[in-house]
Amino acid sequence: MKSLFPFSLPACRLLILLLILLLAACGKDEPGTEAKSPSVASSSPADAIAFIPSIDPDQLMATISELASDRFGGREPMSEGETLTLELIENRFRELGLQPLFDDAYRQAVDLVSIEADPASARMSFHLQDNDRLVTLGDEMILGTRRVAEESSVENSEVVFVGYGIVAPEYGWNDYADVNVQGKTVLILVNDPGFATQNPALFKGNTMTYYGRWTYKYEEAARQGAAAALIIHDTEPAAYGWDVVRNSATGPQFHLDRENNNMDRAPIESWIQRSVAEEIVAADGLDLDSLMAQAQSAEFKAVALSSTMDASVQNKTIKRQSYNVGAMLPGHSRSDEAFIYMAHWDHIGTNPNAAPGEDAIYNGAIDNASGIAALLALADAFSQMPQAPARSVAFLAVTAEESGLLGSAWYAEHPAIPLTQTVAGVNMDALGVYGPTKDIVVVGYGSSELEDILIQAAGSQERYVKAEEHPERGSYYRSDHFNFAKKGVPMLYAKSGSDHVEKGPEYLKEKGDYYLKNRYHSPADEVGDDWDLRGLAQDVVLYFTVGERIANSPDWPEWYEGNEFRAIRDQSRSSD
Repeated sequence: MKSLFPFSLPACRLLILLLILLLAACGKDEPGTEAKSPSVASSSPADAIAFIPSIDPDQLMATISELASDRFGGREPMSEGETLTLELIENRFRELGLQPLFDDAYRQAVDLVSIEADPASARMSFHLQDNDRLVTLGDEMILGTRRVAEESSVENSEVVFVGYGIVAPEYGWNDYADVNVQGKTVLILVNDPGFATQNPALFKGNTMTYYGRWTYKYEEAARQGAAAALIIHDTEPAAYGWDVVRNSATGPQFHLDRENNNMDRAPIESWIQRSVAEEIVAADGLDLDSLMAQAQSAEFKAVALSSTMDASVQNKTIKRQSYNVGAMLPGHSRSDEAFIYMAHWDHIGTNPNAAPGEDAIYNGAIDNASGIAALLALADAFSQMPQAPARSVAFLAVTAEESGLLGSAWYAEHPAIPLTQTVAGVNMDALGVYGPTKDIVVVGYGSSELEDILIQAAGSQERYVKAEEHPERGSYYRSDHFNFAKKGVPMLYAKSGSDHVEKGPEYLKEKGDYYLKNRYHSPADEVGDDWDLRGLAQDVVLYFTVGERIANSPDWPEWYEGNEFRAIRDQSRSSD
């Protein structure tokens, strides 16, 4: 199939599309959507469909195939694969006549530091009332630090159980109220109280908020002055087993290389098995289940324990540099404001320990050559508009997502366009490759007015918007858009749908399950004979429509009332 839509539409087809759009806007809500009245002004319907890009599935396939070829070696940062990837993306931007995003350069250097803990040196022990409890690395705890130092340690640190370790004024919640944890060790529950209680009126019920993410727990503990932050692992609220925690902590861990050497972080960051936490609180005659129940209330008060903790680790640190790459189409009237599209270009690289004859290259075809192909297709589409939108449109390919969303975090701290002037954005990560769908899935559904615009755009394709199946897993906080969101920028993270137009939902569920089990983060993530990129092309048109409408609108999409990022956005815009 050459293309989904032509660039120029005969008058009759234009009228038909216009009628479809108007009927979709006025008609009954499709399954999987909530009744919402879009509150963001956009181009009129006629303007919105005056230019519909032609997205060629064959061109998408060609881009993915090149990026995911063995020649690119798995696109590991700071490798020959990075050099090839950056050259491909930059050359495409240049061919399209797009301006460099970073002054006169398409590339932005990202300063990274590799911190590798020496397993032989990692120690943790608790001094209980009656005995000392040595905790075993790997089986019972993982231990590390973000501090750029040869050694990091705490000694005789008092232990405090702080429940979920959350400070959320919008929910009237403060687990650190009336307690001073400066220099102390905090024990923290994973996820948030809404998941634990399944109460839809508490936080977001079953849907994880940012306060439930382990990354937040460490950040808040550091803000409170804790010497060590220990997250209690529990498989169901964590959404993964202990093996995932243990395996992710092995080998070098990449972090941003900041001027302060990350000395604002707690000296020790750790996960511990639930059984260890049960022993620690039992030494004070307490029961962990009872403490967890108490922590589900806003009236909870942190519990100081009689135990103290010692922990230490020695590290090997290496400072390195990778690159983001970006371009921009300047707006014709409000060029200081921008809408941004983003995708990460990196993957895992090559396994140096592969056996002879074993496939050693993590090609990353779906994750995330698919996202980069969509990003370049969007750049092409916008560059072919008869007139640039009122606002600027930026296209950003970021590095080191697989190492912890580091390239996007660096950009968010060193933006080419101030984030107070970045109106909104779309992130594309691991997109659908198995054909057209009746729906489009939004990760983090119920977050912002971007969804209102998406619902309108999906209606013009006779599709409906659907929430992700497992909101309790917190997937919205696990891709690059999150670094923009937590600084207040509304970001849409949409995935291809779950209901195949011709083969139904069972077909896509089978494909998705197989990918997660057999191909995700493995050398098997390669271009497949069963791929059908008509759906991906259709999704790119949706992403284009959302961005075009916002880029041509005078208004700013807002986070919905009660979202954890709304106050940040309101404050940043009011002080701008």
